[in-house]
Amino acid sequence: MKVEDYLIERFGLLMSISDLADLLGRSPDGVRVSLYSDTEVSRKLKPTMVKVGRRVYFRTLQVKDALNLEPSEYGAC
Repeated sequence: MKVEDYLIERFGLLMSISDLADLLGRSPDGVRVSLYSDTEVSRKLKPTMVKVGRRVYFRTLQVKDALNLEPSEYGAC
């Protein structure tokens, strides 16, 4: 199973802040704080954000690309 297939199956095409926090192993409040500070991770994740009404979501496939979630050749099973 490819990484994008796994992420779409688990989270769908759009991820909530809670989903992103779960993926990163952080709390939703910690993700919120880090998104609104000027860090390397926030600069990579901000282009993946989409607002639907007052809610903020993240495009799952762009999150994968931004975080470089491809398995390495050494760690692949």
